[in-house]
Amino acid sequence: MNRLIIDTDIGSDIDDAMALALAMKSPELILEGVTTVYGDADLRARMVTKMLQHGGREDVRVYAGLDRPLLGNREIWMAGHEGKGLIEEGESLPYEERHAVDFIIDMIMSNPGEITLVPIGPLTNIAACLIREPRIARNVKEIILMGGVTRLGRNAAELPVTEHNIVSDPEAASVVFGSGAPIVMVGLDVTKQVIITNEHCKRLQATSDPLNAALARQMEYWFDFIQSEQTFLHDPLTVSLLIDRSLVATEKMKVTVEYDHRAKTGQTVAVRAEDGNVEVCLEVDSERFLAMLLDRLTGQA
Repeated sequence: MNRLIIDTDIGSDIDDAMALALAMKSPELILEGVTTVYGDADLRARMVTKMLQHGGREDVRVYAGLDRPLLGNREIWMAGHEGKGLIEEGESLPYEERHAVDFIIDMIMSNPGEITLVPIGPLTNIAACLIREPRIARNVKEIILMGGVTRLGRNAAELPVTEHNIVSDPEAASVVFGSGAPIVMVGLDVTKQVIITNEHCKRLQATSDPLNAALARQMEYWFDFIQSEQTFLHDPLTVSLLIDRSLVATEKMKVTVEYDHRAKTGQTVAVRAEDGNVEVCLEVDSERFLAMLLDRLTGQA
C-alpha cells in the first residue's frame, strides 16, 4: 500500500480532478489528505471537498494552503470557470481549519519514509514545507510531481521550453529540486504524449457514477474554454506511477531551475547524473495509461 498526499491547484483544466479521482478509485493507495495551492486555495479546497463527496470519500481530509507564489512576485493565472458546474454559490463545504503546510510537515515527520507527496500544481506549499522543516527532504518517501520539461525525449522538437507549474512559482520550484529529496519529475516530455478526448468524456457520462458526472462537466467547461474536443492529460500520470511504475521510462538526473525577475521564466534544466536526486520521465506507454485510468473510473478494472 502506498500512502500519499496530493497537493493540487484543481479548478481550471480537467487533469487535477482526474488525478484525484484516480487516487480515490485505486485500492492500492491510501489518500492521507489533499492540500490546495495557488490563486484561491479556499475555492480549490471546497472543490476538492465536493469531489470527495461525489466519490463517497468524506474520510479524506482537505487543507487549504498558500494562495500566492513564494515571493509574491508572479502573476496568478485563473481561467475564470473554477467551480462552475461543481459547487453552488453559498454551498457549505467545510474543510480542515489547519494550514496545508503544517499538515504536510506533521504527516511526513511523524511517518518517516512512508508518505509520498504528489504535487500537481505550482510548488509553493512544498517549498514552504522544506524551508520551514528541511528534514522533510530526508523523511519523505518520494515526491512525484507534475512540472517542468527537459526536451530530452523523442518528442523534444514539439515541446515548449517552459511549463505552467514551474513558471507560476520558479523560486519555489528551485527550492524543491535543490532540496535533495527523491523526486520523480513527470513533465511535458511525457504528459504531452497523453491525450483525452470528447469520446472519453462520453464514456464517463455513460456511467451512473456522480464522480464521473462531475468529471465530465468539468471536462466540458475546459473543452469550451480551449475551443477543442481534446486536451493533454498531465496530472493523473503522477498518481498512476504509484500503481504501475512501468508505465514510464526514466533517467536519473540533476535538475535546476533557471529564472529571473521577468514573467513566464522558469526553465527546468536537466543533466544526466548517476548521483542525481531526480528520476526524469522521458517516455510513457500512453495507451496503457489511458486504459487503466478509464477502466478504474468506470469500474471496469
